[in-house]
Amino acid sequence: MDPLEDVLTLLQTRSHLSASLAAGGRWAVRFDAPRVVKFNAVRRGSCQLVVDGSDEPIGLAEGDCYFLTRPRSFTLRSDPEVEPVDGGAVFAQAERGIARVGQGDDVFLIGGGFSFGTRAQELLLDRLPPIVHVPAGTPHAEAVQWALTAIEQELTLRPMASTLMAEHLAVVMFVHVLRLHLERASRAPRAASGWLAGLADPVVATALTSLHRDPARTWTVAELADAAAVSRSTLAARFKSAVGQGPLEYLTRWRIELAAQQLREGSATLASIAHSVGYGSESALSVAFKRVLGMPPGDYRKHP
Repeated sequence: MDPLEDVLTLLQTRSHLSASLAAGGRWAVRFDAPRVVKFNAVRRGSCQLVVDGSDEPIGLAEGDCYFLTRPRSFTLRSDPEVEPVDGGAVFAQAERGIARVGQGDDVFLIGGGFSFGTRAQELLLDRLPPIVHVPAGTPHAEAVQWALTAIEQELTLRPMASTLMAEHLAVVMFVHVLRLHLERASRAPRAASGWLAGLADPVVATALTSLHRDPARTWTVAELADAAAVSRSTLAARFKSAVGQGPLEYLTRWRIELAAQQLREGSATLASIAHSVGYGSESALSVAFKRVLGMPPGDYRKHP
């Protein structure tokens, strides 16, 4: 697997679809800060998105979608002159999977959220901007639109296993949005941070892929530089600049993430976990584990 696939799998990425929203006339709905990564897609019409902490409203046109990666309250509205109603109350009255506000249905949105396992905040969400806006017409938006159309068909026609299918399609859409984010980061290096920024640099991405493909291997910077077809100094400098740490430091942290996953989800002995992630002994893993996560493996197993 590649680094993006590795992290999404490690974090147990799951999607949850909510009721759709039909709106018309002049309207506004305010939502509490979501506990998940929230998304909405405009399938018909247009509206505005206002997120707490952001300077300007974002205009959403038909075909646009957005993701909120931080727990911030937000408002969807037709215009700024309307007093918003509570989103919880609106969605509590949804019928047949559709909540309604205002007069008519010239605007239609589908939405939901993504939840993740332990460590998502540090490994993924902190690496993303608070708002990821995907306008219609951009290259990756075409793939996102395909997934959204398929989701809407599943929710409308309700064939067998439609909920499961729609939720899997939402994860596909999320991956496309991450790809779009990485493409933007390759043009504007400060648009991403950490390992996500590394994936936007082809040299660093090659090294990251090598580390993820075989994390238990005793890698050297020279071997990683050979894989990326650059000098050791070039790799070290570009890796540090993009990821914020050296390649071997990153390898240590990724090994600890893999060990932590095994501690959370299984009953393997510490010795076998140490061997599986590239440490020759329990004590070597314990020292590295405490340095990275601030507690010994035994304590982490009891209180992950």
